[in-house]
Amino acid sequence: MNANIKCPQCEFTKNETMPLNQCIVFYICENCSVTLRPLKEDCCVFCSYSEVKCPPQSDPSF
Repeated sequence: MNANIKCPQCEFTKNETMPLNQCIVFYICENCSVTLRPLKEDCCVFCSYSEVKCPPQSDPSF
């Protein structure tokens, strides 16, 4: 599954492959090199900075 991650620092957006079986807790922006971490209420950077939640969060059957 793919999702766009948008950096809150520089607003650069990149389409990335979202893993189906793990949470990504660090992501380095390709444009400004800031390290993104999940927001307090989220489990991964996809939940915090993309338009879709990660599979474990969006599908209760996981």
